[in-house]
Amino acid sequence: MSASASTEDLIPGPRAAEPHADEFLRALYHFHGSALLKFAARRMEGDWHRAEDVLQEVAIRAWLHAEELDPTTDSVRPWLFTALRNLVIDGHRARQARPPETGDPELAHLPVPDGVDQILTSQVLINALRELRPAQREVLLHVHYLGRSVNQTAEILGVPPGTVKSRTYYAARALREALHSHGLYAGGLYREAG
Repeated sequence: MSASASTEDLIPGPRAAEPHADEFLRALYHFHGSALLKFAARRMEGDWHRAEDVLQEVAIRAWLHAEELDPTTDSVRPWLFTALRNLVIDGHRARQARPPETGDPELAHLPVPDGVDQILTSQVLINALRELRPAQREVLLHVHYLGRSVNQTAEILGVPPGTVKSRTYYAARALREALHSHGLYAGGLYREAG
């Protein structure tokens, strides 16, 4: 190996043509692109997206044979159309060999949670909480939202534990009624303190 030889000189094939790849592909698309695309689309029953994909594959394969093919002449067309036809046939055979994908029809009709129900429920709950007396909201906040015990809540609020139990009971009952009046079933939403 001479000192002036690079690894690119040792690698056969399209690497030697890389600097001219853009020129080769531009010429290929300019002279043959629309004819190949129309041919592919007809073969694929008008599926232009798949036709474009196949055309790109043909262009890559042609570039791999850039040393043998001149994209500016009509003599390359038989090679291009044969490569395209073979790719279309191979794609068709591959789809035939694979069973068609089918989904469960019941899954297509399942509701997808979008958060709207949760937002609406939260809004109704907030409005129902506003209808409670401040002392009732406060006790529900400590017992149900913050998860504090009756004794912890009593200590924080500075009231006897019995008062916390009583306020929790009446607050839960009032909240249930408010939610029901707003059209939201509140069964089991809050347990009654006992």
